[in-house]
Amino acid sequence: HDLSDDSDYAQQASGSICDSGKSVVVVYLKDNVTIHPTQYASERISGRLLLVKHGSLFMSWIPYKGRSSNSGLTEKDRSLYTIKSLPLSDVRSIRRHTPTLGWQYIIVVLSSGLAFPPLYFYSGGVREFLATLKQHIFIVRSADDANVFLVNDFQDPLQKSLSSLELPGVVSVANRASRDSLSSVSSVDNSERGNQETYDGSASTSEYSGRHKHKAYDPARDLSIQVLEKFSLVTKFARETTSQLFRESNGFSPYEKRQQNNYASPSVGGPNDAQKNEDVISVASDPLEFDKLPLVWGKQREPPLCLEEWAAFLDSEGRVMDSKALRKRIFYGGVEHNLRKEVWKVLLGYHEYDSTYAEREYLATVKKSEYNIIKSQWQSISATQAKRFTKFRERKGLIEKDVVRTDRSISYYEGEDNPNVAVLRDILLTYSFYNFDLGYCQGMSDLLSPILYVMKDESESFWCFVALMERLGPNFNRDQNGMHSQLLALSKLVELLDSPLHNYLKQADCLNYFFCFRWILIQFKREFEYTKIMHLWEVLWTHYLSEHFHLYMCVAILKRYRKKIMGEQMDFDTLLKFINELSGHINLDGTIRDAEALCVCAGENGAACIPPGTPASLPVEMGLYED
Repeated sequence: HDLSDDSDYAQQASGSICDSGKSVVVVYLKDNVTIHPTQYASERISGRLLLVKHGSLFMSWIPYKGRSSNSGLTEKDRSLYTIKSLPLSDVRSIRRHTPTLGWQYIIVVLSSGLAFPPLYFYSGGVREFLATLKQHIFIVRSADDANVFLVNDFQDPLQKSLSSLELPGVVSVANRASRDSLSSVSSVDNSERGNQETYDGSASTSEYSGRHKHKAYDPARDLSIQVLEKFSLVTKFARETTSQLFRESNGFSPYEKRQQNNYASPSVGGPNDAQKNEDVISVASDPLEFDKLPLVWGKQREPPLCLEEWAAFLDSEGRVMDSKALRKRIFYGGVEHNLRKEVWKVLLGYHEYDSTYAEREYLATVKKSEYNIIKSQWQSISATQAKRFTKFRERKGLIEKDVVRTDRSISYYEGEDNPNVAVLRDILLTYSFYNFDLGYCQGMSDLLSPILYVMKDESESFWCFVALMERLGPNFNRDQNGMHSQLLALSKLVELLDSPLHNYLKQADCLNYFFCFRWILIQFKREFEYTKIMHLWEVLWTHYLSEHFHLYMCVAILKRYRKKIMGEQMDFDTLLKFINELSGHINLDGTIRDAEALCVCAGENGAACIPPGTPASLPVEMGLYED
């Protein structure tokens, strides 16, 4: 991609800052600097990065003309990411990332708090880039993170005078001679290559260029305070490219549509957020250290899907017009309770997304008749037959013991001789005849109870339960292969996302993760209040980010309590007791957001930890991901 002889390219890079009065000097030029608009390596866009001296210093990144590895992107797409003549006075900070495996990259954060997409240096050059900056502008390195360089306009006398102030926690790296700058950057790079990082950007000094209006602060006080403050600079670009730190493609949802307005406002985390999210993400692979990320990256939870929104997703005949958008909406907000009866049947696959009102009504009639036929099979068994039918007697006895202990504190099931408890029993007995190989196992009543509570219809509850068991049935196999595969995947995810915790559990001989058995078996049913578990389940059923989002929920909870687990040197028995006692004390929304962040960060590396077919994988014939 050598475009040194491309006059059009050179003109595009510098034309916008040229005038007749001043000369333009290119002080830094680097080819093969790349961005990744999506998670697919084939869609990366390569270009040329320049630093141009034209009175002040300007930065440009121009994509190659027609020679990008992504031939599918239009010129309009490319222009969306082009950086043309950005004054360095508009830049707050530049963050350098040097993964153990993969390419170095930088993130440029503007004074407004917005961030450009990460710029990947496929053939090196970050040191030289920073050294060149230090020759022409004043930089203060953040005390919180040595890889964050706070950018200041060296031509501004007021900011230049700040270089002489010895502020607490601030290291001055003022302009030096060219050779000293290069050696300094080189030594810093070598000494700090292995350091773990955070994604909390550090704010720079106030902007005095006149382009942005700011409140008047004392400059010295403003610098000292802002350098020590933590700002969570969360942008859609950063979310979509996080896991590129150690490979070409990231793990953001393949269903996330790229919007034209890619620059999102930053989320500012205060002291309370830092306390609440005391742990940070550290991803490891072989082992590979991932940059630490505060667990605040998950998108804010939204209000539940309401009737008006639900109607907007349907055409005139009742078909869901955009299943991906619907699943995304439910993932981030859940569903209002009065809508659950209708929406759950679609989420679980009892109704197809493209089915009409008429087709659903007809299906309900057919399925009710089919249910009654199956139910009659066990109802017709006489007492004499039952004496000779050991399997039936055993399953019936186990079901009758379990249903009277299932959610009896909920008004729908409380009291003696409650008819809803009888319906719960009948559905489970019918399922044991519908799926005779699997039959009934303890825990199934926990999964059925909320479904019956929502549907309040025996036949529809049965068929929704059947659809759920298509996903979770392997959890109850006699050989426990379904559970073992999930626990193994969980172990690999913790190793990937939190290597210190993984190493501790390995040392404590807890890598079987049996202390998470109940979480996975019944999908956290006993960890949250009844209303919250319905919300969590509909989030899981969307399969929006992953079919195995429940495993990332497990990792998120373990990470949240990892300091206590490791600090108290818990052995298996102590850890099991501690995990069981968390029931009712876990913040659901915070955990979902943490799990989302972990899932995005893990990306395809996380997916590779989970073997195909691991529950709760959706059966192929249900076709959820078609279109």
